[in-house]
Amino acid sequence: MRELDVRQIADAVRDMCIKINYELSEDMQSALKKAAETEKGELGRQILGILEQNLEIAADDSIPICQDTGMAVVFLEVGQDVHFTGGSIEDAVNDGVARGYTEGYLRKSVVRDPLDRVNTKDNTPAVIHYSIVPGDQVRITLAPKGFGSENMSKVFMLKPADGAEGVLEAVVGAVREAGPNACPPVVVGVGIGGTFEKCALLAKKALTRPVGSSSDKPHIAALEKEALARINELDIGPAGLGGTTTALAVNMETYPTHIAGLPVGVNICCHVNRHIQTTI
Repeated sequence: MRELDVRQIADAVRDMCIKINYELSEDMQSALKKAAETEKGELGRQILGILEQNLEIAADDSIPICQDTGMAVVFLEVGQDVHFTGGSIEDAVNDGVARGYTEGYLRKSVVRDPLDRVNTKDNTPAVIHYSIVPGDQVRITLAPKGFGSENMSKVFMLKPADGAEGVLEAVVGAVREAGPNACPPVVVGVGIGGTFEKCALLAKKALTRPVGSSSDKPHIAALEKEALARINELDIGPAGLGGTTTALAVNMETYPTHIAGLPVGVNICCHVNRHIQTTI
């Protein structure tokens, strides 16, 4: 049994909050650079170039890439041989978020109640997803999520007979409906299977997968490729002003489901698809 002081978790989360809001991950930087090279529209190429300049300025001057620094979504994969000491793991995560957003001068966007709308003033609480895994380490994945794109996300309860084509229509339709509101070019996370809530969680987790990677299931990888091609034929383009780059990637994750259902979650993220991971 390994003892782990929760202060290490808090410190790691604090640092991750600041870093990923100042510096976009390498996979996203590469995807934007490639898009700027392959975009066929002149205006689209110009916009993508401006987005690249924005990334450089943010990193050089240590300022947020986007004014919406998101609600902190944290995935904790906890080794079953870890014993936390020094307090509550949930309190530690929220302490890290609070310090990161305060000390990093990041916008505080969280309200304490969805109806009374009083700001918590430190961007807590985070949304935390726990899983127990073998081993004695803790893997932390942080994905701050802005709500311009979050508000465009959907859950579809399809019929099994809808099949792969139904999934494609749901995914492409969600992006079409979002239009410019999701701040394209977007990354589209898709969860297929499970239940109503599981497919949404899968879609969120899919956004943390490196852009440019494919599913290890050949039929799902083919579906990702087809969805991306159809989305990029919509002519929404960078900033919604037309072009061949509406999405940078479509990442799909699957889970077993009931014989009577085909749940599909679509979680859209803007071009500032922030995700960062560390292991303690």
